Order: sequence, then structure tokens, then C-alpha cells
Amino acid sequence: MIKLPELLAPAGTLDAFKTAILYGADAIYAGLPGFSMRARAKITTDEVRQGIELAHAAGKKVYLAFNLFAHEREYANMKRVSEIINYLDPDALIVADPGVMMWVREHHPDMPIHVSTQANICSAASVKFWQNAGASLCVLAREVPFAEFREIRAACPDVGLEIFVHGAMCMSYSGRCLLSNFITGRPANRGACAQLCRWKYDVILRETESGIEMPITEDERGAYIMNSRDLCLMPRLAEIIAARPDSLKIEGRNRSEYYVGMVTNAYRCAMDAYAADPDNFDPAPFMAELNKLESRGYTTAFFDGNLGAGAHDYETTRSTSDWHVAGVVTTTDSEKITLELRNEIRAGTEITFVVPGQISGVTISLPQIINAKNGDALPKMSAGQHNSIVIPRSWISPESWEKIVPYVLAYQHK
Repeated sequence: MIKLPELLAPAGTLDAFKTAILYGADAIYAGLPGFSMRARAKITTDEVRQGIELAHAAGKKVYLAFNLFAHEREYANMKRVSEIINYLDPDALIVADPGVMMWVREHHPDMPIHVSTQANICSAASVKFWQNAGASLCVLAREVPFAEFREIRAACPDVGLEIFVHGAMCMSYSGRCLLSNFITGRPANRGACAQLCRWKYDVILRETESGIEMPITEDERGAYIMNSRDLCLMPRLAEIIAARPDSLKIEGRNRSEYYVGMVTNAYRCAMDAYAADPDNFDPAPFMAELNKLESRGYTTAFFDGNLGAGAHDYETTRSTSDWHVAGVVTTTDSEKITLELRNEIRAGTEITFVVPGQISGVTISLPQIINAKNGDALPKMSAGQHNSIVIPRSWISPESWEKIVPYVLAYQHK
């Protein structure tokens, strides 16, 4: 029997917690409110606690990111941090700062510690260092090629190893970006990254002695000189599972529940398909689902070593997908489904419900748009202000009806 690694999904909101649970994550990671790299994630302490309770009830684990690089002012608040950790009772803390790790070991000696990708772990020697310091799992840097991962796995058989398989890439080493803080005053390591690597730049050549500036022109759109495509290792999933990582991580604590659900479901289904029949595993249908997400295009990044020419998009930062989220199911009863809209929807539109544990969704046509507030039939409805539509049971086949439950996502063609 094939032992699958843990599938670890992000949650920056309570809805994302619920979505990750529904779509098959084995574990979920969220930020310790106010004290993690994604400090801007919109989730309160009480919502994190509720998310942890929901996850534990479903048999899932929750890890809290405490991966800031702490200044003296943070240590002055550590008593409050300790109270929050005790209140939330996570399954592990994710840290990057050696001082923070030492503090955790002193004040929460029974708490498992995972070392963040922010620690830039690129070798077996670094893994052993953190293991000797008390880590039970190390998140390897995105810059580690697959061949080196296998060497690290062989050299470190008794410590957990986690790798990123999907999500945004950063121009800086393992996300330790100084551009955002230097230019905009928004520190990337405290969840406030301005994503300067996505901006459009005009490239200027300056002659040293004369000081004459000569613009380097590409076209009317400028030059996106640092715009990385998104990481996607779905095409290499079989090789990765065979190499025995302990956890596969999806980036995205600031992403929507649509992103969390679509990516988690695709990888869950792919991993289960591989376990059922590894010799005939084909990643193509699962890639097709990931292509229905808005992204910057995909790259396998450092998987094969140095970055190839296709790792960056120098022309645009716009999405490559023809699809986007239609809405999220909020309630169901014996007669109807209520769908809260995330984008405008029109009569005659086809929408597809993303069924947990299945790649083939449930597609229906909407002959009319029925306002959930008053039952009025409309030609279209915009998203916002919790605008919702009603979908009668008669529009959905009997065999598909039971598959559509609260927090199921739906997408449509743009």
C-alpha cells in the first residue's frame, strides 16, 4: 500500500478553513494572529480557534505560523502570545527565527515545532541543525532542486520534510524580500508585501561617465522584468510522492476560498488517483482543473535545477485563465440551493459545481437568475453585499443533488 504524504492547505479566513476541510486537506496552516508572515490575513483569534475546532472534529491537524523575525518589541509581548497559543491549542507552530524557536521550547516544551521556508533550508546539514535544535519537521526552500531533495531525504530519514508544490513564487530567496520594505515601507516578512516584483518597470541604461540615460524599450506595455509564474508541481507529482516527502504544501494564506478549494481538490484527487494506480497515473485531468484558476501561468521553478526561460512572464501579470469563480453555496434544503455570488452572473450562463473528491463537477445551465432576497427573476445579478441567487432542485439531476453541500464552489466562463 502506498503511503501518501500529508496534503497541507492554507487558510487566511474562517471560510478558507471550512473549504480546505471540505475539499480534502489532511492539515491546514494559518497565521498566529498578528505574529506571522501573513499578518494581513483577515482572520481573528476567535475565528482561528473555531477553524481549529472544526478541523479537529474532522480529524485534521492545524499548524500556526509564528514565522516572523522578532525584534525586541515583540519579545515584550510574548506573555500575550503564550496566552493565545494556549487558547488556540494548535498541533504545531511554524517558526523561522532561532530566538523564537528557543522561546517556544522554553515556554511550550511539548509543542511540536516546524521550521518555516523562511529559514532557507537547502541542505541536509541545515535540516540536521534544526532537528538538533528541536524541530520535528523542516519546510525546505523552494530553491531546492528535486535531485537534492532526494539526497536530503536519504540523509535525514527521521525528521519530517515538507515541500511546496503549488502557489506564488517570490523573486527573493525563499520570500525574504527587501524591495517592498525599502521602496514602500511595507515589510514582506510581516505580511505586508507590496509585490514589487509584479509591477511594470521601465528599464534604463545609464552611461557611467556621462550620466546619459537611454531607455530600453520593449513595447507599449513596458517590461515585467521580475514577474515569476506560479509554482505548480502537479506534472511531477508521481516522482515527488515516490521520493517520500512527509508533507506537500499549498501556498496561499491571502488567497480566496475558491483558490483554496480548487487547488486542494485537484491535489487531493491526484494523490488518491496515484495511490490507487501509480503505474497509470496521468496528471493531465488534474492540471485541467488547475488551469481554471486565475494565475500568472505555471512553472516547475527549481524542480530540475536552474530556472528555465519559461519561469517568468516578461509581458504581463494578467491571469491566463478563461474561468473564474461564480459563487459559493451557503445553504441547501430539500427544494433549493442558495449560491452567494463572487462575480456577476447572467441568465443562460453555465456554472460548474466543484464536487469534493471528484474532478468531474456538476454543470448546469441557469435559465434565469432568481434573487434569493425576494424571488424576483432577473436577467443578471452582480456580486457584492452578500448578493445571492436561488437554484431550484428541478434544475439539477437527482444523482447530482446530494453532492452539492454548503461551501461547495462553483465557477463559470469569463
